[in-house]
Amino acid sequence: MEKKKFYITTAIAYASSKPHIGNAYDIVLADMIAREKRLEGYDVFFMTGSDEHGMKIEEKAKAQGITPKEYVDAAADQIKMVWNSMNTTFDKFIRTTDADHEAAVSAMFKKLYEQGDIYKSEYEGKYCVPCESFFTPSQLVDGKCPDCNREVTDAKEEAYFLKLGKYQDRLMKHIEENPDFIWPESRRNEMVNNFLKPGLQDLCVSRSTFKWGIPVEFDNRHVIYVWLDALSNYITGIGYNPNGSSEQYKKYWPADLHVIGKDIVRFHTIYWPIILMALGEPLPKQVLGHPWILVGEDKMSKSKGNTIYADELAAKFSSDAVRYYLLSETSFVNDGSITHESFINKFNSELANTYGNLVNRTVAMTNKYFGGTVSYKKYENECDIDLLKTVEECACDYKKAMDTYHNADACAAVLELAKRCNKYIDETMPWALAKDEAKKDYLEAVLSTLLECIRIIARLLSPVTPEASDKIRAQIGTDIDTLTFEGRTFKVGEATPIFARIDMDKALAEIAAEEQAKAKEKVENVATMQEISIEDFVKVELRAAKVTACEPIPKAKKLLKLTLDDGSGKERIVASGIAKWYTPEDLIGKTVIVVANLKPAKLCGVESCGMILAADAGEDDVKVVFLEGVPAGAKIR
Repeated sequence: MEKKKFYITTAIAYASSKPHIGNAYDIVLADMIAREKRLEGYDVFFMTGSDEHGMKIEEKAKAQGITPKEYVDAAADQIKMVWNSMNTTFDKFIRTTDADHEAAVSAMFKKLYEQGDIYKSEYEGKYCVPCESFFTPSQLVDGKCPDCNREVTDAKEEAYFLKLGKYQDRLMKHIEENPDFIWPESRRNEMVNNFLKPGLQDLCVSRSTFKWGIPVEFDNRHVIYVWLDALSNYITGIGYNPNGSSEQYKKYWPADLHVIGKDIVRFHTIYWPIILMALGEPLPKQVLGHPWILVGEDKMSKSKGNTIYADELAAKFSSDAVRYYLLSETSFVNDGSITHESFINKFNSELANTYGNLVNRTVAMTNKYFGGTVSYKKYENECDIDLLKTVEECACDYKKAMDTYHNADACAAVLELAKRCNKYIDETMPWALAKDEAKKDYLEAVLSTLLECIRIIARLLSPVTPEASDKIRAQIGTDIDTLTFEGRTFKVGEATPIFARIDMDKALAEIAAEEQAKAKEKVENVATMQEISIEDFVKVELRAAKVTACEPIPKAKKLLKLTLDDGSGKERIVASGIAKWYTPEDLIGKTVIVVANLKPAKLCGVESCGMILAADAGEDDVKVVFLEGVPAGAKIR
């Protein structure tokens, strides 16, 4: 019997900068869905990629003195690196600079123009460079871009436009007849009430003020505007071309699910369906506009300095830990939130204490009391009956949640089962049963019941924490593919921790030291990459300072706490990441150069008021700049 197909996509990442953890939620959520569908027997095709054209990329490449293609080649590699760090299983990574994509988009533009859906006119309005979007003054919020809240500029240029109004009623009818087309319901209501009912303005689909884009075939002064280019990846990536499409396209289109962030729902549920209608192609079955990941209560922003990167977190704590946090923390509608403290707390509480500890002690007791082999025997004790009921309820709740993409609810259902298993251990007390030979059969039943529950938990969470599920499969010595309680014989391996607890203080200290090092490197890179004026330079106050005391900072291996005499009559404290190269004895009594007017920063509990100057003296070698014969407090010019 032929498998039922399931075609799932993510929004393609814009290749202007490294994706942060909020961007990574998109690919992790889609990967969870794809993994679950594969386990259910679907023929899954999972596509992601990079959006590589536009003014912003042209400007960034120019600033770096390289071609736009060189810029996006590196950016695409970086995006793939981040996605791979999340252990994602995409089948294709499309780039909008791929030759077949560019050819298809060019042919699409020509087709739409020739049939009268695209026309040439002139645009005058407000333009947001980061979003690559035009707005009317009435669409702005406090005079800024309604999508990203950045400044906009006046723009007037000749452009080609797509007739959105021509298809407005047809799109409205489709949404009314297919209430699950836009999920969640709140996003659907927003699109209908805020955009469709007030009336659609025609969409600008070309630009003439930059060159980095797909040229309009019959008018080389124009390049095809980003949204027609980028959105089309969902069909060009599987072989669509108006001049003749592939068998793969015929097999997988329409997409079963587009997974996107809530900020780009408008493009995917208004512009994209109308483009498809104009091309005469079917619409995707569903668009899921997921919430954001905030840092604390703030939106992630490089300018705010609050950006967290998924690959860095995974390198420190594992991809499973990051995946679990994102998928269990972010609900179907409401934004999720992350800080390093909340991440570690959830890891320790749910993964280490509840899930990991359950596995570890069950496998350890099976080895201790039965030499690693136990078989299931059914008992009708109250706690046994209640546990099996919980297993059934968990599997039912999980399936319902996963079918509707309520990932946090799915994770919560499985965590409840793990908690119930731990309670079952407390109720049955295997260590006490082991002391009574008459109760050995029940002890075996208890441990085999626990192992069966662990097997089911591992199956349920395998789309969320795939590496942990693989480790559990190896430890309990059996497959984890089915969700029914089967009562089998288990031959377990060695009990090794699935998730080891994280030392909060130590981890936060290491993160703080790493962030200080990155901030220092960024300052150094900026200094070497761009010229500054004398006015900029004189803003930096450099002073000679004598090191009067120095000591390591507890639990921060890279940091030393320096007490400085800078001639002001007051002690100055500076935390410096030089512990790898210097001991306190190397520094006490020496005179260094300190940036005296740097904004204070708290590092591992130490308020650091300044930064000392040091030089890169070779690979992995740093030399502090020492002064001789210069009094403390002397200004460095």
